[in-house]
Amino acid sequence: MTLKYILVIVSVLVLSHITIAQLPNTEFGLVERISDFPSDYVTARHVDIWTPENYDKSKKYAVLYMHDGQMLFDSTNTWNKQEWKVDETLNQLIEGKLIKPCIVVGIHNSKERHADYFPQKAFEILPPHIKETYMPEDSLQRKDALFPNGPKADNYLKFIVKELKPYIDGAFSTLSDSTNTYIAGSSMGGLISMYAMFEYPETFGAAACISTHWIGGMTDDSENPVPAAFQHYMNKNMPSPSTHRIYFDHGTIGLDAKYKVHQLNINDTMRDAGYEDGINMSTQVFEGHDHKERFWAERLDRIFTFLLQ
Repeated sequence: MTLKYILVIVSVLVLSHITIAQLPNTEFGLVERISDFPSDYVTARHVDIWTPENYDKSKKYAVLYMHDGQMLFDSTNTWNKQEWKVDETLNQLIEGKLIKPCIVVGIHNSKERHADYFPQKAFEILPPHIKETYMPEDSLQRKDALFPNGPKADNYLKFIVKELKPYIDGAFSTLSDSTNTYIAGSSMGGLISMYAMFEYPETFGAAACISTHWIGGMTDDSENPVPAAFQHYMNKNMPSPSTHRIYFDHGTIGLDAKYKVHQLNINDTMRDAGYEDGINMSTQVFEGHDHKERFWAERLDRIFTFLLQ
C-alpha cells in the first residue's frame, strides 16, 4: 500500500464525518457518503456508496460506478425532483436473482460537468474553430463557456481509476477485477462511460451509455464535426469484444430525438469491430421517452440486467 493511498484513506475517513449535503433516503439498502473526496486530479466532490439489503462483508460484490450521483436515489434532494430509482430497481433484480449482487458508487458531478465528461482525446482532434466554441480565449470571464479551464475528462478518469476505485476496493468487500467492474451514465455521462471503458479496458468490463449526447453541445446540424470525432476515436481505441460489453439507448422526443442518426453510425462502428447485438452489445430505442431521469428510471431494469449478467 503506497503512502499516497494511505493518505487518501485517512483524508476520506476524516471527511466522511462532515455532512455538507443531505444524505439521500433510500427504500432499500444503505447509502454512505464521502463528502468532498480528496483528489490530485479533479475538484473534490461528494461520493455516495450504496450497499444492498443484507450487505455481508464476508461476501464479494460487483461494483457499478455511476456519474451524476446526486440524481440516483432520492427525488426530494434533486434539482428537478426526479431520480433514477437505483435502489428500488437493483433490490428487485437482486432479490429475483436476475443479476449479481452489487455495490453502486454514485459520483456527484462538479460545476464543470461538461469539461469532466467530454471525451478528451476526441476533443483534441476537433478543428480549431470548433474547439474555440468550447473554450474561447476569454472563457474564464464568460458564463457560457463549456470548458472555462479546458477539457478535464482524462483527469476525471484518473480520479476514478487511481484514487476512488482503490479506496472502494479497500473499504468495501468487492470483486475488483474488470469482469465485475462497470460504469454507467446518461447524456454527457453516457459519453464519459464509453470513454472510461475505452481508455481503461483493464479496469471496466462493461459500460452503459444512456441517451448518449453524441452531438457534444446543445445544437446539432450538418456542420457539427463532434459526432464524427467520437466515432473516429472509438474506431481507433476499441476494447476487445471478447472481454467487453456495451449498452446504448435513446428516446425519441426532445433532445433524445437528435441522437438516432449518430447512434446508428456508432452501432456500425461497434459491429465492424466484432461486437454483436444481444451478445456483447445492446442498442435500445424507447418510443416517447424524453431526456429526463424519470424515463431513464423506467428502463433501468433492462440496463442493469445487461450490465450485471
